[in-house]
Parts: sequence; structure tokens; C-alpha cells
Amino acid sequence: MMFKRVKNRNRGFIMVVTMVISFLLLVLSGGLAMLGILQQRLYNQQISKQQALHIAEAGANYYRWHLAHAQNDYMDGTGSDPGGGGAPYGPYVHNYSDPTGVITGKFQLDITPPPVGSTIVRVKATGWTDKYPQVKRTLEIRYGIPSLAHYSFFTSADAWFGASETVIGEMHANGGVRMDGSNDSVIASARQNFTCTSSFGCSGSGTCQSPCNWIATSTSCNCPGIFGAGASNNLWQFPVPQIQLSGITADLDAMRAKATSSGSYFKANGSTKGYHVTFNAAGTFTIRTVTSLMSAVNQYGDDWNNPAWVNYAEQYNAQGTANTYSLPAAGVIFIEDGDAWVDGTVKGRVTLVAASLPDQVNKRRTIFINNNLQYLSRNGDNVLGLIAQKDIRVPRYAPDNLIIDAILLAQWGRVYRNVYSSPSIKTSIEVYGGIITNLTWTWTWVNGASVKDGYTNTRQIYDSNVTYSPPPSFPTSGEYAFISWEEK
Repeated sequence: MMFKRVKNRNRGFIMVVTMVISFLLLVLSGGLAMLGILQQRLYNQQISKQQALHIAEAGANYYRWHLAHAQNDYMDGTGSDPGGGGAPYGPYVHNYSDPTGVITGKFQLDITPPPVGSTIVRVKATGWTDKYPQVKRTLEIRYGIPSLAHYSFFTSADAWFGASETVIGEMHANGGVRMDGSNDSVIASARQNFTCTSSFGCSGSGTCQSPCNWIATSTSCNCPGIFGAGASNNLWQFPVPQIQLSGITADLDAMRAKATSSGSYFKANGSTKGYHVTFNAAGTFTIRTVTSLMSAVNQYGDDWNNPAWVNYAEQYNAQGTANTYSLPAAGVIFIEDGDAWVDGTVKGRVTLVAASLPDQVNKRRTIFINNNLQYLSRNGDNVLGLIAQKDIRVPRYAPDNLIIDAILLAQWGRVYRNVYSSPSIKTSIEVYGGIITNLTWTWTWVNGASVKDGYTNTRQIYDSNVTYSPPPSFPTSGEYAFISWEEK
């Protein structure tokens, strides 16, 4: 029997299919490999993106450290602006090293210094890694130095707020505090304990308001740093670090230089007592020499620990020719060797100083607020600082209802309304801003529960606009603090 050989017609087809499948597998595996590579690259880029953010933050933190050591240096210690176009200054580029010291990236800084009347520095920090320099992250962080103006009330001495008194905003005392009134923010004292005497309503009965203890030998009470009938004791903090006003003399010297350069420096002479300054709603101020004062008024002397009656003239009488000026660009009016009487309507940002330099105890100067002193509007655009080397006083013949819009600072004396041998009880006083006083402050004199002299109702309103945007050249306290963080 004969057999015929039959050709395998499917073998070629199988080979083609096998090749196609192999090719597809090769393409697929290549695609998977490429996808893996792309995913790894994307993963690395995501890591670099996160690292770039950390590097940018490190750059911003570095500049905060730099400002802590060179508070007014906005050129990264170089003294020059690489861009040459003015603020923001920069760019300033630094290497970034990992914890082992290996350089892994860079950050770039662009610095915008504070505008006039502000302490806020803007730091724009851009970070990237050396591996992926095209992947960048940019932050803008604001730092500011809190000014003394951020306190609604500050005193280096003891303080007593009566039941009718209200404090809105933060308060600090280097001494003890009796708080019988109301407050809506932190009340802080640098004292752990406070010896409360008759000046603060504590002695004479042999018993003390809880939690104070009677001290028979001194007829006074030993009290906590803050005590009283005030309801908001959850906001009382003590003891806290002291803050001193003695260091602002250097600020006064710098303010005098600014006023001199801008034509707003006024010096009294032997024939004048000082100057009467009236602020105008047009953004100007009118100034007159005070050539004579009205008759002296019998009142307490400076030493309230050993009270003595003295005759003291408070009111201006004859005045010289009036001259009107725009508020100075530098924002400072400086009156030297004379007192100042201040009133009017403030439009703009300005600080008025009354002082004699160098500082001498018997030549320190006072500011009198003899009439209403108000902002054109309380919207943050208008800010007034009053700095007296000695006292800031509200005279006996000030209005029955008095409004003061200002930050008041008495470096060596006190902010107050005195007690007079012929009492004059007034209705109300409202201060919008802050009170910063070295010695004991008061608007009201009491005998037991009744008002003996001064203003029956007092109201202190905190101006939240001035913490980092105080009156021009106003003294600051502390270091740069973080304000805000924003990714651009």
C-alpha cells in the first residue's frame, strides 16, 4: 500500500501567530517597563515637589533667624539688591543641605521691607531640589514685630480697675492688678503676689477680700498677682516676664532725627511754654506757640505714695501765630524743651513726641489732652501715637464727656486725670487705642464706693489695627513673630 505525504498547512500559520503574540508580549512588557519608569519618575517628582516645599519653608525660617540677629536688614546681609529694581530685594539664592550635610537643593529669597508705619516683613521663598530643578514651590510668609501699641493697657506699676471700668483688649502690668471691672482679653501681671494697700481699697478693716490675707504689721493685704471681683478670671495670667519702658530713649532720639529731616521738629525757647497742636480733618495740623498759662490749680503732686498738694498750671492762655502743615512723610512731629497741648481730628498716621534730650529728670516733658481728640474714622487708616517723656494728662477743665483716639505712652510718668482740692466730677471718658504708662494710671478717684473726683464712667477700647501697624516709629517689643503663610 502506498501512502501520500500530506503537507502541514497549519505550521506556517502557527508560526505567524506565535510571532505576533511574542511581539505583542514584547510591546506589552516594554510598555509595562516604560509605565514603571514613568511611574517611578512621577513618584520621584512628587517627592521632589514635597521636598521643594520643605526647602522653601527652610528658606523662610532662615530669614526669620536672620532678622532676629539683624532686625532692620532686608538685603540678606549683602547690602545690595541683585535685581536692582528696589523692593522686593533679591533674589538671594542659598544652597540647602540635608541632615548629613549633603547639598540637595536650593532656595531663593525675595524680601519686601515694612512700609512706613508697619513692622511687617514679607518673605517670598522659592525652593527646589538639584535633581528636579524645574519642580519649584513658592511661599509668601509675613513676619512682624508686635509694637507696644498692641496693648490696650500697659503699666510698669500696680493697677486697679473699678467695677464700672471696662478693658477691651490685652493688658499687661509689671506690678499687681486689682480687677473689679470687666475684660474681654488677657490680663497679665509680672507679679506672683501683690501687697494691696489703702490706695487699692485693701486696708483699714483688718480683713481682706478672698483670696487675700491680712498683713497686720503693714495694715494691708497679701494678694495674688491679679485678684478682684471681676468675672473673667479665666483670662488672668501671672506671673509673666516684665517689660521695661526705660529703653525707648533711643527710639526718641531716632524720632527726633526723622522729624528734623522732614521739617516737623519744633523747639521751645525761654519765652514759650511749649506748643498747642490741633489736628485737622484735611490731613494737616495747626501749631501755635504757647506763650503763657492760666492760673495754677491746687492738686496732687507727683509722689502718690506721700501725697502733697501743689499748685500746677495746666491750661494754655496766650498763644502765638498759627501755622498749618501737612502731616510729615516720616510720620513724626517732635516738640523739644516744651510741653504740648493736643486736640482735633486726625486724618492719617502720625506720632507726636514731647521730650527734652538728653534725658534729665527735671526737664522731662508732658502732653495735655485739653479737648476731644478723634480719628476721622476708626478704620485703621488713621492712627495717632502720643509719647510724653513725663506725663500724659487730662486737665481739670477738659470736657465732661471726653473722647481720645490715640495710643498714649508716658515713658517716666503716668497717663491720668489728677485729683484736685476743689473736686470736679465728670461723666465719661473713652479711649480708643491704648494706654502705656510707667507709673500708676487713673481717670477716677474714689472714696469707698463713691467717686471723689475725675470721670465716673471709663471705657477702654482696643484698636486691633495697631499690633503690627502701629503709629510711625512707635516702640516695639520682642522679636519678629509669624503672622501668615501662603503658597503662591
